[in-house]
Amino acid sequence: MITTNYYLDTRSAKDAAPLRIALTHRRQRAYITLPVKLHPDQWDAAARLVVNHPQKAALNNLITSQKIAVDGVVLRLQNDGRLVGLSITQIRDAVLAELTHEDVQRYTLADAFRASIAARHGRTRELYEITLKRLGDYCDVEHLAMDDVTPAWLTKFDAYLAQTAPKRNARNIHLRNIRAVFNDAVDDERTTAYPFRKFHIRPERTRKRALSVEMLRRLFDAGETPTERRYLDFLRLSFCLCGINVIDLCNAMPAVDGRVDYHRAKTHRLYSIKVEPEAAALIEQYAGRERLVNFAEGCQDYRFFYRRLSGVLRVVGKRLGIEGLSTYWARHSWATIAAALEIPKETIAAALGHGGHSVTDIYIDFDARKIDAANRAVLDAVFGGH
Repeated sequence: MITTNYYLDTRSAKDAAPLRIALTHRRQRAYITLPVKLHPDQWDAAARLVVNHPQKAALNNLITSQKIAVDGVVLRLQNDGRLVGLSITQIRDAVLAELTHEDVQRYTLADAFRASIAARHGRTRELYEITLKRLGDYCDVEHLAMDDVTPAWLTKFDAYLAQTAPKRNARNIHLRNIRAVFNDAVDDERTTAYPFRKFHIRPERTRKRALSVEMLRRLFDAGETPTERRYLDFLRLSFCLCGINVIDLCNAMPAVDGRVDYHRAKTHRLYSIKVEPEAAALIEQYAGRERLVNFAEGCQDYRFFYRRLSGVLRVVGKRLGIEGLSTYWARHSWATIAAALEIPKETIAAALGHGGHSVTDIYIDFDARKIDAANRAVLDAVFGGH
């Protein structure tokens, strides 16, 4: 007798784990991966339900319908005698072949997106949801099979996006999200289709968003009102903390042992920055009640503060002749000055919190010392003689 059950496979998952249907026969198991990834606390194994998830109702409907489809195929194949003498993996393959042949619950691009969205957090998750919505505006994404997404299809979708997003880099956000979803689906063995072997995402060169040392000094002292000085101090503090992102600085907890430790919102990795005297003075001036600083305290979320900050920076930037001044300029300027000081690219990338081989989940002492030294050199270059 063949039985089926759900199985959250947490064996090798670094973040969210894939949910699978386990087929068991004569104490042997094989698995069918569902388009769902969950954290352990989002799965009630006893009740066999998704819990503590913002899309739990939709996900429960999805996994129930897929299990019903699998159970139906297993029962029919057993009644027809077509599973006699087969190993459990051969049974699994026969069930999958039958499902594909009958086009029952085909794994669609929408399925793949929902699985990837469930494994993402914060702003990245929001961007994936926006891309899925754009796909839904363009086509019947709920019934669009992964195999139907070809290089030609991607070219047409790019042309559709260009109608409202003429800048290539804005469209590339959606194309990169689709590519990441395909990567997830391939890793989960949900598809072998991969149109990005022939479709290439070509970035458009962007205008440099870095300021010279002299212009940075002028900018940090350019506040003509208390409000402007407050927001420029936030930009200065971001710069002093290796160009930390707005959301991460707003959410950072008070420093411990002279270091600001935080999980970067984009990657959820842990980072640590030494608080240099220039940063310490600003942190003391704007100390928060519960957070490191009080800039966003009292706001519904950091976005409200971010919008006001952006507005002030545009006004100050226009006065100084800096077109399009934003918070990213602190980050880019820190990196540019560090590069001019011949600090290795790997150290700069680690300081900025970029993913890759140069950053681990937790800094080791050697990496932290390199980043501390790099930040001190950058701050000396900007504030040493000022």
